[in-house]
Amino acid sequence: MSESSGKAVATGTNQGVPISYYKQYSAGEAVVASTMQATSADDYLAQAKALLGNKDSEQEVIRLANQVLALRQCAEAYFYRAYTKLDLGDKQGAIADYTQAIAIEPQHYTAYGNRGAARSDLGDKQGAIADYNQAIAINPQSAEVYYNRGNAKSALGDKQGAIADYSKAITIKPQFIQSYNNRGTAKYALGDIQGACADYKKSFPWVIK
Repeated sequence: MSESSGKAVATGTNQGVPISYYKQYSAGEAVVASTMQATSADDYLAQAKALLGNKDSEQEVIRLANQVLALRQCAEAYFYRAYTKLDLGDKQGAIADYTQAIAIEPQHYTAYGNRGAARSDLGDKQGAIADYNQAIAINPQSAEVYYNRGNAKSALGDKQGAIADYSKAITIKPQFIQSYNNRGTAKYALGDIQGACADYKKSFPWVIK
């Protein structure tokens, strides 16, 4: 994602022993722990999670998410599918799936953050900021979301607002180099050359002496 949203997956799903193992046990069959055959929504979801973000596994993640959704409505299945669509460049499809995930799980702050990044990539900075606001209201300790909101504000010309968000991101994550760099750029745009140089030095300490 262009704004480095982090895309952390907060599942809340039970990733313990798959249901298929219990079915084998209850039927008196030998339990084959290495089996990859999914027989329930939980199994499909666990397999999708394991493949999430792996290059060349995108279509399989989407297939597994579709299998889950054919069995039940599930926020994480929509989230995994959206995450993967975003990796494939289908931003509109990702937005639609993140919206479905949020409808099922309104406190899914990562879905808000990722939907905001997709909207920002499509040029909808105001819509992105609205999503970032929601994500921050749910989880005020995500440095990446403050950073992303700062980028959106900066793109809209709100340099002071952007600086405030970059500063908050740095407070949460002191080694957030991108935030120092972008805060320096915002300060430079406002004529604060010394402040900009100080931030650039923290962003590239091995380059600027």
